[in-house]
Amino acid sequence: MKFLKRHLAVFLSWCLVLGTTRVGFADQTDQPAPPPVQAAQQTPEQLQQLVAPIALYPDALVAQILAASTYPAEIVEADRWMQEHSNLKGDNLAKEVDKQPWDPSVKALTEFPSVLANMDKNLSWTSSLGDAYFNQQQDVMNAVQVMRQRAQRAGNLSSTSQEKLVTQGQTIIIEPAEPEFVYVPEYDPWLVYGAPIAVWPGWYPYPGLFLGGPGIAFGIGFGIGFFSGYGWGWHHWGSDWDHRTVIYNHNTYISRSRSFVNHNNFHGNRNFNRGGGSHGGGVARNPSFHGGPQHGFVAPQRGFEAPHAQPGSRSGAFSGFNHGGMAGGFSARGRSSFGGGFHGGGGFHGGGGFHGGGGRR
Repeated sequence: MKFLKRHLAVFLSWCLVLGTTRVGFADQTDQPAPPPVQAAQQTPEQLQQLVAPIALYPDALVAQILAASTYPAEIVEADRWMQEHSNLKGDNLAKEVDKQPWDPSVKALTEFPSVLANMDKNLSWTSSLGDAYFNQQQDVMNAVQVMRQRAQRAGNLSSTSQEKLVTQGQTIIIEPAEPEFVYVPEYDPWLVYGAPIAVWPGWYPYPGLFLGGPGIAFGIGFGIGFFSGYGWGWHHWGSDWDHRTVIYNHNTYISRSRSFVNHNNFHGNRNFNRGGGSHGGGVARNPSFHGGPQHGFVAPQRGFEAPHAQPGSRSGAFSGFNHGGMAGGFSARGRSSFGGGFHGGGGFHGGGGFHGGGGRR
């Protein structure tokens, strides 16, 4: 009898343990999965601060910068390459640039070495700009127009002998006044728009692009003739303001960068690889095209102190996963600003001849 009671007690104990365990597992199983964290988009004010340093540039240059900003690692590589090959000039430089594996937008910026160097020096800003453009393309383009309108109201944006303004409704188009030469305006991006704008943390005012005071000045012109025969040159870029998109080769530019997270696919695919950005920068000919999942940007090893990240933003050159891409596609149509046809000749700043002149207004 004692033997039976002992075994019965053991049996009942195991039943109790088993029942409790099953209830515990059931409680865990029945718990709803936490909702995915939705990445906050940047506000119009934050985007206006981001585009302030470039909003007054000619349309095609703005297009190149926005596209290239989605490849921050290549920006660094290209600027270092330019420094190491400073002996190359004119067509010899263009030929060697054409051989590089960079995105067409990055290659295009070698026509404007000071612009490329500025993006390298202010890498945190460049990364955040690429992040924003990758995910909020139309919002970024809207911000460019808002800042142009502000500069115009402040009396700091008008047609000159260096650049031509065309106003169509609420859209302000900026084009070179001379087809052979492009002038990059020099201005203080935090003062030129009227009411002061908060300075981007850690911003470095690059010589030749920054002008103290509220006005705008122009230095030398960048000749684009040596680069006109290449598929990534000046005349292949523009802006479709009707659809708020960057245009490359008469089609909507689609970044293939892996430097940023595509928020549309972030929660649906966990197979991420950190590291440099592979590209193949593209054009969208199919409106149903959607870019695949992108990846987090890891800043290359560099010999300088990391810039400060923008307070309240989700990105920066050293923040790991950043904002990712908006991939849509339509052909260029409607109101647009485009580089135009090919032009021969012309000089190149730092590469065989340039166009002087300019002045402040």
